[in-house]
Amino acid sequence: MTQPSTVAYQVMWNRLISIVEEQAQALVRTAFSTSVREAGDLSAGVYDVQGRMLAQAVTGTPGHVNAMADAVAHFIRRIGRQNIFEGDIYVTNDPWEGTGHLHDITMVTPTFHKGHLIGFFACTAHVVDIGGRGFGADAASVYEEGLYLPIMKFAERGTIDQTLLRIVRGNVREPDQLVGDMFALATCNDIGHRRLTDMMVEFGLDDLDGVATFILDNSRRATLEKIAALPRTQASGEMTVDGFDTPITLRVHLTIHADRIVTDFTGTSGVDKKGINCPLVYAKAYACYALKCAIAPEIPNNAASLAPFEVTAPEGTIVNAVHPAPVALRHIVGHFVPDTVYDALDKILPGLVPAEGAGCLCNFQVSLRPRTDAPAPPGTVRSEVLTFNSGGAGARPAVDGLNATAFPSGVMTMPIEATEHAGPVIIWRKELRPDSGGAGRQRGGLGQYMEVGAREGHEFDIQAMFDRVRHPARGRRGGGPGACTTIARDDGTAMQGKGKQFVPHGRRVMLGLPGGAGYGEAKDRHADLVRRDLAQGYISAEVAMRDYGMTGADVAEVMAAVRAGQRVG
Repeated sequence: MTQPSTVAYQVMWNRLISIVEEQAQALVRTAFSTSVREAGDLSAGVYDVQGRMLAQAVTGTPGHVNAMADAVAHFIRRIGRQNIFEGDIYVTNDPWEGTGHLHDITMVTPTFHKGHLIGFFACTAHVVDIGGRGFGADAASVYEEGLYLPIMKFAERGTIDQTLLRIVRGNVREPDQLVGDMFALATCNDIGHRRLTDMMVEFGLDDLDGVATFILDNSRRATLEKIAALPRTQASGEMTVDGFDTPITLRVHLTIHADRIVTDFTGTSGVDKKGINCPLVYAKAYACYALKCAIAPEIPNNAASLAPFEVTAPEGTIVNAVHPAPVALRHIVGHFVPDTVYDALDKILPGLVPAEGAGCLCNFQVSLRPRTDAPAPPGTVRSEVLTFNSGGAGARPAVDGLNATAFPSGVMTMPIEATEHAGPVIIWRKELRPDSGGAGRQRGGLGQYMEVGAREGHEFDIQAMFDRVRHPARGRRGGGPGACTTIARDDGTAMQGKGKQFVPHGRRVMLGLPGGAGYGEAKDRHADLVRRDLAQGYISAEVAMRDYGMTGADVAEVMAAVRAGQRVG
């Protein structure tokens, strides 16, 4: 067979990326959990016969995709090549060999062409419930956090393991939803397989060896060229965040070599007693993501483009928690890894990275049930509702931070309609939070206000998963901090930023989600941008005068223009 040309290989590479994107979109369309179909908390990718990731979907989160880059090799090792058959499907939610906690189910499907194994498709989805204590930080070990599925066969030679499904159904609160998600994961891999075999027929390929070599060689070379252009130096960074009961500090030391960047988390706080610990695979995923965004954003993610970013951390640190540490909310620590890395990188490449943002997602899960303080009316139900929300992103050197946008996770904020459709929860208020973005030459992104309750006749527990209550996002190059997280009941009762908390019938939870920090001195912000922010309600008159130096007369002029319906800024 004639060796394909470079142009043909490039076309195949682009085709693989489109295949895995279709794979991901199929998962979005067929998943049962709102976390997948509404928030996009998923990943999808294609791998060669050695388990090396060749392409990833654009849809998805870096924590899933970059962690899943290591997962397929674990599947091959655990299943054994001699036990890999056409029609097989493999599954796990192992936090240390998957993507970091039990709520992520990863499925891997071997792909055969003309009777020979040519590669694998893999996908991951966050499920709303996996049993145990539920999605939260309250557990003292991973054994309490839910049902554990070791790497095993979901199907062998096309036959689903019904015993496995009965075990799953018997151990979770939402059995139909979870089993539906498992079949959605299997289906999206199958779609990837069909599109891949179509491509192979079209290009006359018997295997993926040639295109794999082309992709990995070019990605490795391009990434090494980016690294080689950097100064050979090193720098340290750190940040402190709330933790569960006591603050935790993340420390990192970056060393730029000619052919790699080493990220070392020595000095980071130790494992916590509660479930905010992070397996190394997840911390590594976000450290690599941060560096790729800053140094080589245009190079597609695959095994070779990730390989030069080496990440180490001593066992027993909160970014390298080992079994059986509780890890349900590993994202809280993992999502702060990029800002910690950027604290160091800013000292090496000033003017490149953004200010700190909200960091971790502002998630919460509500467990609703009929009221227990009085007879519940007919029609009350039990339900688990998980919703994903975001604070503000940090300002960038030349651009304001994005409002209510998740960085680094990239997960979408869930619409109110989808959240309320999932169960008897009511979102009474959801709007941008004025003055929450840090002041600066570039303003930090705004957080949100949310007001959460339940339909008549219901009480609920809320699993809070918030940070930045006591440690706001820090500005860069003179920028101001973002606003802290606030959480309380509508009767004034104080609430904690993390953990399961009871909300009685008729009461609501009042949330102020954190803002991103500013970049540069506020005095250097262009006057037209300050006027625009005031007119749009992003900042108050008080902040416009105190932080940005507007006069009272200027404020009055802007507000008069707003009342008259005139464009400002």
